[in-house]
Amino acid sequence: MLDELELNMVIRQGEEKLFEVKKYLFFKDKKERIEELEKKTLESNFWDDRKEAEKILKMLKILKDKIENFERLEKEMEDLKEYAIMIKEISDDESMKREILEVSSKKMKVFLEEIEKVEMIELLGEKESLNAIVTIHSGAGGKEACDWAQMLYRMYTKWSAKEGYEIEEVDFQEGDGVGYKSITFVVKGEYASEILSGEMGVHRLVRISPFDSSKRRHTSFASVEILPEVEEQTEVEIKSEDLRIDTYRASGAGGQHVNKTESAIRIVHIPTNIIVTCQAERSQIQNRERAMKILKSKLYLIQKEKEEEELKKQKGEEKEIAWGSQIRSYVFQPYQLVKDHRTNYEVRKCTKRNGWRYNRIFT
Repeated sequence: MLDELELNMVIRQGEEKLFEVKKYLFFKDKKERIEELEKKTLESNFWDDRKEAEKILKMLKILKDKIENFERLEKEMEDLKEYAIMIKEISDDESMKREILEVSSKKMKVFLEEIEKVEMIELLGEKESLNAIVTIHSGAGGKEACDWAQMLYRMYTKWSAKEGYEIEEVDFQEGDGVGYKSITFVVKGEYASEILSGEMGVHRLVRISPFDSSKRRHTSFASVEILPEVEEQTEVEIKSEDLRIDTYRASGAGGQHVNKTESAIRIVHIPTNIIVTCQAERSQIQNRERAMKILKSKLYLIQKEKEEEELKKQKGEEKEIAWGSQIRSYVFQPYQLVKDHRTNYEVRKCTKRNGWRYNRIFT
């Protein structure tokens, strides 16, 4: 909890930050652009070109969301300033003062997190908000790597819950007694795909192994792949003759139905050799729909860039899931350090395996 002096200082800093963001948000230009697009939607021939119409509506939503998010932050800042005034007025009542300080400190923490998110979304430009399809593969390290893949999955799950995103598990392949060989899940929320795109690559873990009776230090690797979940109306041609669809029994804890019928789906796209599996749903039809959506997302990247080489650029350079190709290292022994090798940003004495330690006052 902040004291009165610290709260006033942080409010002043927050107000300055808000003013800076407003300057490069081009507030007036965006409002004019919204008016221009809204006029287009009222034209009688607006839906003659469906593709163009959908493009305009998407752009309109992106711009409106940015304006609304900023206006909400302005309102929150006004509320925080009122809290600061109230604290001055009730300086004699310590219990009430403490209560208001506690509430305003929490609100200030949320405000700083939200303004950082608004800033990040503005840097994304006019990209549409898409869910993220995340796949984690264990690499070099055997059982250790499978456990590391599960740790990363828990990390993203906790981060998603904190940021207000939803997680939908799609498919997984269990490790040999522990963790996952691979797991695929969807992160649903505003700009999830763009925000998580920086996580794509190889992640390295160094720790004292809980599976080694000699308590030796082990290094493990896992790769993270991020794909945007394309929307239903996105045109991607998938010919039925190009697909091979297999069914099999789902793995996992099971129950009255799930392990007794072949509800899990495996789809192979023969021209590109892309394989997609789904076993999260109880129904074969639902699993097939989800698998087709993931396949569509993968093919969308190929269609967008036209060539296989361009797909590799979209997905980032494909590297071996082993030493020398990691984007981030998480070292727990003999010292504690999380380091991003792309930016050289590092955090020491970490107490949480979160990977997201920002330079904030409240970290």
